[in-house]
Amino acid sequence: MTPYETAVRTELTRWQLAMQRPPSGFGKLSARWQRRINRMIPQRVHDVITTAIKQMTRAVLFGAGFLTSKPAEGLTLTERDAAVAGRIRFYRNASAAEGGVTGAGGLLLGLADFPLLLTLKMKMLFEIAALYGYQVSDYRERVYMLYVFQLAFSSQERRQAVYKHLADWPRHSRELPEDINQFDWQTFQQEYRDYIDLAKMAQLVPGIGAAVGIVVNYRLVNQLGRTAMNAYRMRLLTEDQTLLAG
Repeated sequence: MTPYETAVRTELTRWQLAMQRPPSGFGKLSARWQRRINRMIPQRVHDVITTAIKQMTRAVLFGAGFLTSKPAEGLTLTERDAAVAGRIRFYRNASAAEGGVTGAGGLLLGLADFPLLLTLKMKMLFEIAALYGYQVSDYRERVYMLYVFQLAFSSQERRQAVYKHLADWPRHSRELPEDINQFDWQTFQQEYRDYIDLAKMAQLVPGIGAAVGIVVNYRLVNQLGRTAMNAYRMRLLTEDQTLLAG
């Protein structure tokens, strides 16, 4: 094992413990506040977000528009991580710029930010999966990506359940239904919407929308990128151990 792999395993262990941590008292309080805030947000805004997430989820599951990345072969973990870090930087900066433009444009452009940001996030996930060597044309790989998305943008309670699926992916993937229509997109969109609502609503406020859009988009994409990096590292290292054991 190289020094880099040793450092990655240490970082990965800390991340795994964080994913399995039970909900804190503050987290439960935040969830209650989130529900109260949701009731104050105009239904029109809720509808835009829900529709965007639903359409994007279906595009990921059924569409061919994202299936352009080929699995990277023959790379070391160090090389894969370096390439992934570069793509995270690219999408992080692109989403920050997009958030600044839409945040400065008032309500209509602010609402347009939701589907645009979601598209950037999904494109990044497809590229990350391919750089770690996975075939994104396989629908099970696309379901894996949606679980990674949930892991990044869910309550801690939901995060624990999703993490268990990813940690035992070989078994869980075999249990996935052949009918892809059975994916629970409703839970997916609800958790994501609840997670980002408070931050993204501030982007619609005149005068501060541009600054909020830059900061929030930057942080959300960075969070998703780091979550994806660790999820695929965990999977690669688990598969390597299985091969060695075999």
